[in-house]
Amino acid sequence: MPIALLPASAAAFAPRGNPTVVLSKVEPWLTATLKRVNRVKRPLNNVAQHTRCLTETLSSANAIWTLCSLMFPKAPESELRKDENPFVDAMFNYQMIHVEAYVVHVDMVSQNEVAFKLTPETIESLVDFHKEIFSVDSAASTWDWPDKDSQLKKLQEEFVQSANKFIYRTKVQALEGLEEDGAGELLGGRSEDAKAAILNLFVSLLPPPPPRVIDVIRAPLLPSSTVAEEWWSSPVQQPVMPVGVEGWKVIPSSPSPVSNCDTTPNMWTVMPMQETHQLPSPAPSFSQPYTTAPYDAPQYYDAPVPVNMAALSSLSLPSMLMQQCGTAASMGFGYNDRYQGFPALSYGTTM
Repeated sequence: MPIALLPASAAAFAPRGNPTVVLSKVEPWLTATLKRVNRVKRPLNNVAQHTRCLTETLSSANAIWTLCSLMFPKAPESELRKDENPFVDAMFNYQMIHVEAYVVHVDMVSQNEVAFKLTPETIESLVDFHKEIFSVDSAASTWDWPDKDSQLKKLQEEFVQSANKFIYRTKVQALEGLEEDGAGELLGGRSEDAKAAILNLFVSLLPPPPPRVIDVIRAPLLPSSTVAEEWWSSPVQQPVMPVGVEGWKVIPSSPSPVSNCDTTPNMWTVMPMQETHQLPSPAPSFSQPYTTAPYDAPQYYDAPVPVNMAALSSLSLPSMLMQQCGTAASMGFGYNDRYQGFPALSYGTTM
């Protein structure tokens, strides 16, 4: 129900007045209820008669409704009496507060609701409990901070405003609980809804978040500038060779006399790139003397004959081959026959 439809008596701190009743049609259950609660028989034949009868019944000073009943402690938690017997504990430590209200508005046209407002006695009882018991327990359960007292006082003032502004709305069928003189109580489980709505008015004191303990993370000390400069200025170290492994070394030339092949300019550097692809592979440093004996000769199948000094003298020694490397390059391997335009290289004299 919009607040604009409520009468002025429903405002906070406003005195009680006659309720406003808006009916569009006559409901059978409403007719039966009004006939039951009225001692004097009145005509209920149309909407106007129902509206007048209901307004007069709810305007009575005794038309007080019990919305719910709440059990609250009589004293703060620290002052309660401790007893093993639960009945003794409940008798001395708790009290029953009946939440009473009166009807301020009945709408059976748009919202189909009935609105109740708390009585001044009920508001006073709730305010006293909030100030003397609820606030004390709430303050004791929280830690102390500079603005705790001012925030607690502000919370109490807000509760007073909320209790005076509280309007409980429910379905208009709740009027079936109407009794004589306009009093009544909520039926059909509506009292549980009213109890939850009343308890929602009690807001606990919320302290600010506790100060956070910041862990100081100590970063490792960086080296001084001189050490850092040494790091960046230090030359790159060569990888250490494992034990037993030697790196490549440049073997110095032998002090022995140099042959003609060593002193001759490298033929690969002066040769054009087109001709290097046509050169045959270099000849081996040592080969057997060329012979024209067929493969079926007895020397390939008979047992080896003991070598004598005369046979050894006929063989070519490596030193002799090295002395002839100059002429073999141009004659023995047939380079002059293939490459007519290749210039003959000059070589030095052999030893």
